[in-house]
Amino acid sequence: MNVQRWFYRGGRPNRLARLLDRVTAAVYARGVSPDYLVTLQVRGRRSGRTIRFPLVMVVLGGERYLVSMLGQDANWVGNVRAAGGDAVLRHGRREEVRLEELAVDRRAPVLEAYLKRAPNARTHLTVPQDAPRADVERVAPRFPVFRVVPRSGA
Repeated sequence: MNVQRWFYRGGRPNRLARLLDRVTAAVYARGVSPDYLVTLQVRGRRSGRTIRFPLVMVVLGGERYLVSMLGQDANWVGNVRAAGGDAVLRHGRREEVRLEELAVDRRAPVLEAYLKRAPNARTHLTVPQDAPRADVERVAPRFPVFRVVPRSGA
């Protein structure tokens, strides 16, 4: 079994993956990693506490995007939806943002760029990096994509 699949069996991180995600989120938030590696902070929909997730950001056509490699049921996706898209991105600095979910028919180009940027995500998206657009469009409904919009006045 692929180690990435083992870490996220059933679409949820196991205990070791949660620990590694916490460490990774702290590193990304400090800004000591490449600028496309960010920490998403969002209010937990059940606990109300700030939850942090390390994510890979894609820039395409001058717009920034976040992709859920674990699909619709990823914890951060549920939290972002419950928060109405309000979140904070950290990478050396704090940026208040609104995450706008893309319609399924607009996800394929972002998913293609994401597959190139985030090699570990290939295990979860189940299409190769150089897959034809039709294959990417076929899996697009299962993987939410959010456009990052700076919150005005923040």
